[in-house]
Amino acid sequence: MNNHTITEYFLNKPYTCVSHPFGEQVDVFKVKDKMFATLSLGSGNEKGTNGRMKGHYCINLKCDPDEALALRDIFDAVIPGYHMNKKLWNTIILDGSMPKGEIERLIDNSYSLVVSKMTKKEREIIALQM
Repeated sequence: MNNHTITEYFLNKPYTCVSHPFGEQVDVFKVKDKMFATLSLGSGNEKGTNGRMKGHYCINLKCDPDEALALRDIFDAVIPGYHMNKKLWNTIILDGSMPKGEIERLIDNSYSLVVSKMTKKEREIIALQM
């Protein structure tokens, strides 16, 4: 998946919008004003990434803490969330090494985790659009 297909996948989710609160270089995707993902081009200067992010788009996704750790062990492209709570967020480097279906599953999971914290009324409204 590339940045265009990722963006399209994000924006096809109900009540999702994109904004740029951190500058034009970082797309922030929100469902009903709650962030569930970011997308940006990695610079390679990020501490602890050994330059792996340079030249690749990266997404930050919310994740269950136990699953976040497991994913980091399984996939080299998954690292602790850059500029995020490292317990609850992962950064996925879009270098082509992860299967498309796994990336989509992680996006769906991040979206669902954020929606699950919303009010019952908001969850019901979103569910009607799915």
